[in-house]
Amino acid sequence: MAVLVFAESDNGVYKKSSFEIVSYGKTLATSLGTSCIAVSIGNAGTENLGNYGADKHIHVSDASVQNFNPQVYAKALNKVATDNGAHTIVISQTYSGKSIAPLLAIKQNAALATGLVSLPEIEGDRFRVKKTCFSSKAIAHVSLTNPKRVITLIPNSYQINITDSEVAKEDFSCGISESDVNTTITATNKVTGKVVLTEAELVVSAGRGLKGPVNWNLVEDLADALGAATACSKPVSDMEWRPHSEHVGQTGITIKPNLYMAFGISGAIQHLAGVGSSKVICVINTDPEAPFFKAADYGIVGDAFEVLPKLTKRVKEIKGVA
Repeated sequence: MAVLVFAESDNGVYKKSSFEIVSYGKTLATSLGTSCIAVSIGNAGTENLGNYGADKHIHVSDASVQNFNPQVYAKALNKVATDNGAHTIVISQTYSGKSIAPLLAIKQNAALATGLVSLPEIEGDRFRVKKTCFSSKAIAHVSLTNPKRVITLIPNSYQINITDSEVAKEDFSCGISESDVNTTITATNKVTGKVVLTEAELVVSAGRGLKGPVNWNLVEDLADALGAATACSKPVSDMEWRPHSEHVGQTGITIKPNLYMAFGISGAIQHLAGVGSSKVICVINTDPEAPFFKAADYGIVGDAFEVLPKLTKRVKEIKGVA
């Protein structure tokens, strides 16, 4: 009874979270005394997933899976899992993963646990997971009693382990035809040419304290120097200073970078719900009583218009960039 992991890719490139999920799946499989099967679908990446822990790599290449459709992907993964006797299916909690997991759990008649932040505790038949709840304001410990389970892991929750092992990619046909699908994706709009926010390890964010979109070059300059993604608070996206794809918070994107830097954001509970799981939070605000300072690991009471240029200059000096 194997552990099956979904290695998600985008336009022929594996997402960073895919390598993380394969490493996670391998560790889980070892603790269960079984093997780790990685599954890629459609236009997958070229990296050898054996280097990240996969004991077997199955590639679904049917014509029906070339464009992402959660219904089609769930059916494909269900077919692979059934044919290979997988009892545990691990998916990264990306936008795609969150849409696939519940559909797959229904097809597998399996327990579903989303938002995991660590490996499960396993004792005999007990499979106990640690997951976020209440918009990441609390942690729940849940025991899954169903021998079949589908779980999703929040990106940046587990380290990527690289090995010298390699596995050959095995082609697999899931046999899905157009008549099996009752939904159609007519268009997909993607942000291109920048660090993807949900994949970023470093994020530079700002709020109304930047006073207008004309000043956003200060944020972008620091982000470029760090190799970071840019983000914003809800009021900023509502006023259309920045695109909604950069809005992080309870009603926006939930992220978990290694470093989250917030300039001119007060830190309302709705914003913290989307960024509170960041490993390190650095807050810069002119108001020493700003709520965000209570959640911060580091804080600077200062003006973003003074601090941002100085930080950018210092980062460039450290990196030896003019």
